[in-house]
Formats: sequence, structure tokens, C-alpha cells
Amino acid sequence: MIAFLVKRLFHALLVMFVISVIAFAIQESLGDPIQQMVGQSVPESEREELRERLGLNDPFLVQYLRFAVNAAQLDFGYSYIFNQPTTEVILRHLPATLELVAASTFLIIVLSVPIGVYSAIKPRAWLSRFFMGVSIVGISIPVFLTAIVLIQLFAIGMTWAPFPADTTWGSWLNDLITTEGGMPAYGRGDPLHVFGTWYTNFASLKGLTYLVLPAISLASIMLPLFIRLIRAEMLEVLQSEYVKFARAKGIRLRRIYFLHALKNTMLPVITVGGVQIGTLVAYTILTETVFQWPGMGLMFLNAINRSDIPLIITYLMIVGLIFVITNTLVDLIYGLVNPTVKLTGNPA
Repeated sequence: MIAFLVKRLFHALLVMFVISVIAFAIQESLGDPIQQMVGQSVPESEREELRERLGLNDPFLVQYLRFAVNAAQLDFGYSYIFNQPTTEVILRHLPATLELVAASTFLIIVLSVPIGVYSAIKPRAWLSRFFMGVSIVGISIPVFLTAIVLIQLFAIGMTWAPFPADTTWGSWLNDLITTEGGMPAYGRGDPLHVFGTWYTNFASLKGLTYLVLPAISLASIMLPLFIRLIRAEMLEVLQSEYVKFARAKGIRLRRIYFLHALKNTMLPVITVGGVQIGTLVAYTILTETVFQWPGMGLMFLNAINRSDIPLIITYLMIVGLIFVITNTLVDLIYGLVNPTVKLTGNPA
């Protein structure tokens, strides 16, 4: 275990090193931060003086070595926009993103497992066909369009009257498909303070209402994928010999489905799902922009628009670290589910 964790720590350092080099290499194409920091009336001499003071005129290698030395001391520089250490800016926006990803992950797990298992157990049922059709549509729709539709339906509201309003059944159907709106769809509201820079929406019912639409929107990216993945793996497991043998022994079907078959179904799902859930952090950029959710994604987009190079580099390194941590947790969970797998790579 210790050797495994040391290996993953090395991987994390390597990933962060590569990301920092790439970010530094493309920083010139991201725009001129001086132009964003000062007004149009500032003379060129003052701009050049500020550029010299920030070290932007130094050669690439000098800039990177200076950054690497400071980063080894956990100093990733100052944000040009906020005029604060980039780590403080990241830590202030990180809780909002993590809560959004956690809520979306919860929805994905709660919905994908029963729907995927049901669709595998009864593949020819009309409800299974409905789920598969909806999952295809869900994969095809981009997240920002899903977010806009959710805002229109549940935040603004929409009146539908395709049926005759002068009949009882028509009036009932019109009321059924009409949405009143009123759901919050802008920002986090008034989250409760936990400690330090951590504010949470999980501590109150009102705070949870602000999470509903962004979480559903973000979950719509991965939910169809997980449903189809669980269904495909479950169908394969149900055709295996040990499941047929369990049926022949007279073991209850519920026990076969949810104990023997589901456990083996989840092994590849955990592997693929862990990586995919890690990518939700990257997908939050679009979701947070549409809902103006004050997380790292919205912060990163503002940093790009304002050419805040230190903040961009720190964000990319933190996201790379989150991917490494996610993959490490996936490997640990995989080892618990399947004890024959050795984390160090030695045979069991």
C-alpha cells in the first residue's frame, strides 16, 4: 500500500509538472495581462515598467524556473484579477465546484444503477426501451442546452396548451405539461459557513434548491453513459456460466441479480466511471457559466478572458491533481471490491 501511494504521489508531481510546462508554453497566446490590468490611457512607459516588475519580459526558462522554485514552497504566484495568492482564490471557489460535482455524482449513481440493472434484466420491456431511447438523446444534447432548457422549464416556467382547453381531459393535460417555474437558477443563494473559505449548500433546504438545476444539468452528461455501460456489463454477466449455475441451484433471482451479478458488473463500471466522474470537474465550466455558479469553472473562464496567467496555471495544476486523486481512489475501491487485484501490480 505504501509503495502504491508513493507511486501515485510521483504520478501527481509528474502530471503537475507537465501541465505547468504546457501552460507556460501557451501563455503568450492567451493575451496580454498588462492590457487587462491597466486602462487605455496608461502610457506605454508605465506598461513596460509594470511588465518588467512582473517579470514578463524574462526568457521562458527564467520565468518557469522562478515559478517552479516558488511552487516547491507552495507559492503559485498572485492573481492579476484578484490581487491575491492564486491558492487563496482557488480555495475560495473550490467548495462550490466540489459540491456541484458531489451532487451530480449522487444523482448519477442513484439513477444509473437501478435503471441499468432493470434494462438488463428486462431488455424487451417497453420501459427499458424508453430508457435506452432517452439515454441516446441525453448523450447527444450538449450540457449548456440542457441547462438552458431546465432554466426555461423550471426557473422561468412555460405554458403549454396543445389540447382543447374547453374539455375536462384537455384542461387536465394542459395543466399537467405546464410548468410554473420559480426554481432558483442563478448563483448559490446564501450558503452557510462551515469553516475557513468553505460555504455549503447542503446544510439547508433552501441551499439545496439552488443545487437542483445545476446538478441535474451536469449529471446529464454522464448519466446516459453510465446507464448504457451498466446495462451492457450486466447483460454480459447474466450470460456467464456461474449465473446459469446459480439459477440451476434454485437461488432466488433477486440474490443472483443484486449480489452475484451486480458485484461483477460494477468492476469495469468503477474503472470507467471513476475517470468519467473526474472529468465532471472540467465540464463544470459550461454549467457554472450558464447558472453563474461561483465555482472554479466560472473563475477559470474569467481568468482566460482577463489573461490571468498565474491563476490559469494554478487551476490547471489543481485539476490535474484532482484527476490523480480520483484515479487513486478508484484503484483503492477496485481493490476492495475485487481482493484478487493487487495495487502494487504483483500477482495475487
